Parts: sequence; structure tokens; C-alpha cells
Amino acid sequence: MSIHAFAPRPRRAAQGVWLPAACLGLDEAAAQQVLADWLRARGISAPLSLQAGVQASEIGWWASLAPEAAQAWMPHFDTLSLAEVVEATLQVPPEQALACETLVAMLGSPLGYPFNSLEAWASAVRVRCHIAQAAQRTALAFKTLAAERPEAFWRYDEDHGFVLQAGASLVEALVAATQPEATGRLYDFSCYRATEYVILLGVVRELAAHHPALLAQLQQVNEVHAIRSGLFHDTFLVEHGEHAAPLPPKFYVPGDRVWFRNPDIVSSDITGYEGSWVIYMGGGLFSNFWRRDAPFTLEAKCVEIFHWRHAMALDEDGDLCIDEGLVARHVADTVADPQRLEQVLGRMMRHRDGKGVYADGGCIDTTREHPRCVALAETSLPATLADLMQQWAQPACRDSAPQVQ
Repeated sequence: MSIHAFAPRPRRAAQGVWLPAACLGLDEAAAQQVLADWLRARGISAPLSLQAGVQASEIGWWASLAPEAAQAWMPHFDTLSLAEVVEATLQVPPEQALACETLVAMLGSPLGYPFNSLEAWASAVRVRCHIAQAAQRTALAFKTLAAERPEAFWRYDEDHGFVLQAGASLVEALVAATQPEATGRLYDFSCYRATEYVILLGVVRELAAHHPALLAQLQQVNEVHAIRSGLFHDTFLVEHGEHAAPLPPKFYVPGDRVWFRNPDIVSSDITGYEGSWVIYMGGGLFSNFWRRDAPFTLEAKCVEIFHWRHAMALDEDGDLCIDEGLVARHVADTVADPQRLEQVLGRMMRHRDGKGVYADGGCIDTTREHPRCVALAETSLPATLADLMQQWAQPACRDSAPQVQ
């Protein structure tokens, strides 16, 4: 295909992954072969579709599962059983299974993931796998208004939050804070902050292996200031989807950060129970940082959040709180009653209402979040970190730092 003949066709429902023609070529048959060989080297042999497309003024290809494969492997964009399909169909070694599940889910995505090279895509998949695996190993103490970190690695600064001790390894510090085998104890976290540490750990593991210069820069930033809350989102994450055009309720890719909203107006006003931030770990399971041996299925998470409204109590100070023991009893009763379970899931497994609205929506978010690409050829994150360091060098900016722990 010549560059003059290279033109987008009407876009299919599934967009998958966009790659520039520079890495696949302009000829459709040749590009299909390059991509098929690349995927086959990673254990994936599947029918593919290529569609010419333009991304940021650059010509390239939208690569996706062929319609028959998409329907068989992830019907209606449901990826919750995709790990079983991958295991049965592709028969990859266990150590490759998570990466294969991630690649296939991205190829079947209803909304495109653009990359500037095959290596950038490979890097993103490695980061997602690191995040999912870190989430599996994370065990914390749930405290919404308190926080602590291992002092050998972290110190608390009133203006800057928990910052890295000078010379401490950022990888080791994140592991020590989130994985109790490293220190022998659990540390206090909110679920939101916990997801930040798990995501950052996934990113820095990739940098340690493939981009040590960027890891050194990130280490330097963390010795000065915590990147947290909205700043963390803006620096590291991409929000996939939009409220006006929600992602399918059962579409998740390993390494996604996922928000489950509490749709009850009363119990959602209790600190820590506005909703729940988790990591999708693949295999149909979502992280449970407070009981890592009992990860959530989508249904289990929906039922738990539904029953927060039935477990409100007063704490020792007379403030509203949630009795977790009572939640567990309500959940057990609902799970044991198929008719009741169907009613609860019918209510909760809907997309959530918009901000400030408590009407007929459920707890399923319309978007997902995932890390920005940190491949060696990418430049956005290094530029962002340099800007942050310059900003924090100004006293006025340091004094106005957010105080969320």
C-alpha cells in the first residue's frame, strides 16, 4: 500500500491497539505478518484485523482481534473469564499467562490504546503485569485518617508528605511499605493511597530493568516531595474512557486502577466509604489490600459495597462508621439466597451516576485508569518530573502542597 492509498476505513466497534506504520510498514499484508510474528513470540496466535488509521497526525494501524475471535474469547467485551480462555486456547507457560491475558484484552478493547512502537507496547504490558503482581502481594491495615511508613525508608514532612529517605532504594521502600514479608508488619493506608504505591511499584520495577536513568530521576523527586492524589493522577495515569461513553461494565485489563462507587447517599458520606479503589489483577479478580488471601470477584465487590448501607453504626466518639463484621454477615446472607443475590447485583452492576447524583446508578465506573508509557523512547514523564522539581524549588509552591497522607 502506498502512502497515498493509506486512508482510514470506517472504524469497527473494537479498536484495540494503534501502532505507527513506521514500525509495522505501510503494506497491510506485511504489517499483519510483522505483528503476528511479534505476538507469536509472546505466546499469542490469534486471528487479527488491521485497519488504517491516523493518530496525532501520524499514519498507522489499528490492530485488534478479528471479530470471530473477539466474540469467542471476550463476548460483549467481557474480560473476566479471559484468563481461562487464554489458558485453554493458547496453552502458554504459567509465567507468560498474565502478559498474554493483558495483550489479548488490549487487542479486544472497545477503545484504542495508542503506542509509538512495539517496544512501548511491550513496556506497558510489563508495567501492567508488575502492578497486578504487586497488588496480589500487598497487605495493609485500613486506616482512613492515619498513615505510617517504615522509617528506614520514609520520613514524614508536614509540607511534602511521606518522602524517601536520602539514598534509600525507591523499589525497596515501596515493597517495605506494602508487602509485610519485607518488614514483618502491616502499615496504615487508605485504599486510594495504597493504589498509588502499588502502581508506582509497577512503574519503578520496569524502570529498574529498562530505563535506569528515569528511575534515578524519579528517585530524586521522591526524596523531595510525595507525588500524590490529583498530582499522582496527572503525572502517571491515563483515564481510559469517559462518562458520556462508558466502558463496558465487565471490561478490565490487568493493571487497571478501578473505582467502585458507593451509590448510597448516606453511607457514602462516611470517610473511607465513598467507594473503593482497587487494582484489577487479572483472572476475574480485584485486589483486597486488607485480606489479600480473599480477592474480590466483580460480584463480590458489588455485594460488599451494597451492604455498607446496612452496617452503619456509631464509633466511640459518636460518629458514623461502618461495622465490617455486620457487612460480612449481610454479604453471607445475600450470597446464600440466589433470588436476593440476583436483585442486589441487578441494582449494583449498573454504571454509576454522575458526580453528586444518587439516583438509579450502580457502583460500576465508566472509566479505567492505567499508567502512562515509560518506555525508553518516551519523553513526557521525564519532562513532567523536571517541571515538578523546578516547581517545588519555589518556597511558595512547597508551602501550598496538599496535605493528604
